[in-house]
Amino acid sequence: MAIKILSPQLANQIAAGEVVERPASVVKELVENSLDAGANKIHIDIENGGASLIRIRDNGSGIPKEELSLALARHATSKIADLDDLEAILSLGFRGEALASISSVSRLTLTSRTAEQNEAWQVYAQGREMETTIKPASHPVGTTVEVANLFFNTPARRKFLRTDKTEFAHIDEVIRRIALAKFNIAFTLTHNGKIVRQYRPAANEKQQLKRVAAICGDDFVQHALRIDWKHDDLHLSGWVATPEFTRSQNDLSYCYINGRMVRDKVITHAIRQAYAEHLHTEQYPAFVLFIVLNPHDVDVNVHPTKHEVRFHQARLIHDFICQGVTNALNAIPQAELDLTPAMNEAREPSASYQTHYEPKPNRAAAGQNIFASNYHPPREKQSENRPHFSNRSEYVPSYGYREQPTKTEQRLYGELVRPTEASQVLTAPVVEQQLPQTSDAGYLRALALIENKALLLQQNQQFYLMSLAKLQTLNYELTLQQGEIPQQPLLIPIIFRLDEKQFEQWQKQKAFFQQSGFEFIENEAQLRLTLNKVPAILRTQNLQKCVVSLLAEHVENMPDFLTALCQTLEMKPIQVLADAVSLLSETERLLNKAHQEKFNTLLKPINWQPFLTDL
Repeated sequence: MAIKILSPQLANQIAAGEVVERPASVVKELVENSLDAGANKIHIDIENGGASLIRIRDNGSGIPKEELSLALARHATSKIADLDDLEAILSLGFRGEALASISSVSRLTLTSRTAEQNEAWQVYAQGREMETTIKPASHPVGTTVEVANLFFNTPARRKFLRTDKTEFAHIDEVIRRIALAKFNIAFTLTHNGKIVRQYRPAANEKQQLKRVAAICGDDFVQHALRIDWKHDDLHLSGWVATPEFTRSQNDLSYCYINGRMVRDKVITHAIRQAYAEHLHTEQYPAFVLFIVLNPHDVDVNVHPTKHEVRFHQARLIHDFICQGVTNALNAIPQAELDLTPAMNEAREPSASYQTHYEPKPNRAAAGQNIFASNYHPPREKQSENRPHFSNRSEYVPSYGYREQPTKTEQRLYGELVRPTEASQVLTAPVVEQQLPQTSDAGYLRALALIENKALLLQQNQQFYLMSLAKLQTLNYELTLQQGEIPQQPLLIPIIFRLDEKQFEQWQKQKAFFQQSGFEFIENEAQLRLTLNKVPAILRTQNLQKCVVSLLAEHVENMPDFLTALCQTLEMKPIQVLADAVSLLSETERLLNKAHQEKFNTLLKPINWQPFLTDL
């Protein structure tokens, strides 16, 4: 067959195959044109799921009479003029293909009026002939586009349309996504003359949350965490749901780049990675996120539908989003995440995940690759991503996850309540009992967790209770006093802009920060600190909160600094004996003679005598 140039009609119909997938695609393109025109009120009227009629009315700037016919021509646009504009696109539309493609597979009527014109003008195009006619019309300032009989001249495409209900559901979802990004715009959606959706402009955060609740549901708003995360030209804002609000399908994931709704693998992977410690692979997070960046750093000219983008620094964007979401999740008050023991027992992980326990109903192994269901990270990687005591050894007793006590444990409990044995143990008054010296009098044996608050210990014939919270605090203090503290570089450095009082405290405390494993870059002229590295044991903490709180304290020496630092830390609850034993083992390993006495004060002897006399 000889090579020839395609007719305009056929070329537009081919383009329509990429742009106009279904009625919802038409609605998206036309509403985006209204937004680019500066409209703040948009009405969307749908009949029969969009197959019979799609009408978009707006109060935007309008189209001059002399440009009406040109607006329907292929590759005609007012959004860009040269290559420089293409590389820095801020408008939603720019290709100049939408109207031409839509008019090639429908009967399209475009009515518009600008503020400078005394009357409106109307252009009509029917897909079969691709001819346009212009005539005067009555219309306020703005534009109305009517798309009738979609795919009337392409029966093959029309037969692939679903039921009116299904097609309207897709249109509804498009409007929902756009309404989430444009809080200041009023949207009205009707179907067969009945108002289905009506979104009023939202001027403040309270009104914005109302719109989010109307679109995503009240449950999402109740579990939503606000994000406002900045780094240089990058800005991440919006809401993410707490891990306890999960979805079995990916239906509440809204992400926008410079106001444009997108579906991007880099962004999705970053968010899933931030939730990796909290969700199973078959569970999905819920979020509404807005990313603002330099338009030169993102390419939106990737796909005709403009749903896909390419980042010039994909790794930076990935790490920036992951860190922002992670910090938001780490800022959750622990009380909000605590569950009843029954729920925890019903959802105990298998032994292979015992070092990654999280007291949440929906969780996955930390560090798991969420894109490969059969992937299991090596033991080293699991250790690095553990939520508790990230630099701890991998020692885990074999009895850590049994629901029933072992024979050894039963024997020890029997000894605990046996009168003859107890009488030997408690012959002296309690006040005269000496605290054990672990180095001389044998080692401490962990027996059980008491209400997930204390550890029941045995040493020789004496039993003790030890507070887990105090043990965690001591472990932090000892780890941060080591000669060489393992450091964790931050993927995205954290910038602190201080006032004069805070900077004065920083001058006094910077040696303490350095000693405990923090690495800052100081900018005295701008009163700014940039946090680049942190102690590995603190990598899951809310670092912003820790640093700001410390700069509000007056500390004179390193012990006081460590005490103040530990007071700002969030102690993860320990609800598994294996984790408690691992914590105890690691703390004992770090002990020296100077710290032995402090460790011994955590041991509280148990006086069983009053109970034994009643037997």
